[in-house]
Amino acid sequence: MLYISDETIDRWIKEDVPYIDLTTLTLGISGLKGKMSFTAREFTILSGVEEVLRIFTKLGITPLRSLPSASVVNKGDTFIEAEGLAANLHMAWKLCMNILEYSSGIATRTKRMVDKVKAVNPQLTVLATRKSFPGTKELSIKAIIAGGAFPHRLGLSETILVFKQHMDFLSDINNLAQSIKQNKANACEKKIIVEVETIEDARLLIKSGVDGLQFDKIPANDLKIIVDQIKGINPNITLLGAGAINADNIEEYARTGIDAIVTTAMYFGKPSDIGVTMEKL
Repeated sequence: MLYISDETIDRWIKEDVPYIDLTTLTLGISGLKGKMSFTAREFTILSGVEEVLRIFTKLGITPLRSLPSASVVNKGDTFIEAEGLAANLHMAWKLCMNILEYSSGIATRTKRMVDKVKAVNPQLTVLATRKSFPGTKELSIKAIIAGGAFPHRLGLSETILVFKQHMDFLSDINNLAQSIKQNKANACEKKIIVEVETIEDARLLIKSGVDGLQFDKIPANDLKIIVDQIKGINPNITLLGAGAINADNIEEYARTGIDAIVTTAMYFGKPSDIGVTMEKL
């Protein structure tokens, strides 16, 4: 579903185990064989499972059974079981639990928001921003996909999205409008989306030929009025709603008529509660 390099997996392991597991070595249990199980303590959408299995392989741990990312598990469900030496199980334990808890937390929050949106409008898409914590992007993207959303932008090189901060260097919106035709020629295979705050700016940009408009932090009731007006001008233009949209108000925005909801909310919140048990074999 998403490729994460061996180099990245190795870096995660090395970060947590720079040399040895001193505790296991000191206790003299390193060579004993054991079994490790991961169990959900609450409703969870899984994410990060495949990366955990790769960590197992690198540490000489044998997976016995597992459920893939995007699986739905409930309280008490065991979704990963594996066998190996105590030293290896303990090296994998917290690293794997952290990956699963944080990733599955994002996936679960995403799923709840997507379900709310789809209940209002099955055609509406939930897009996750690139505001994930630096260093966690791969796991975050995988998690939002597991939860049923899509990435808004994977990076600055991917799409053309003009913000107010870009406008600070263009004097005013009229200069941008005049340059849209050339901008589209410069990147003819890309859509040009511009973030706007007023219906007047929207009309000007529609006339200039932009492919889409993104509205930031506009109350849902006001946005619905704007969307209705814009669709009357150009029913084919792509309209995005963004800014301060979360699980509490996402249904209101789903009713505005926009084509997609852009949100950061799934990245912030409690990790999933996952228990890990071990037993000597």
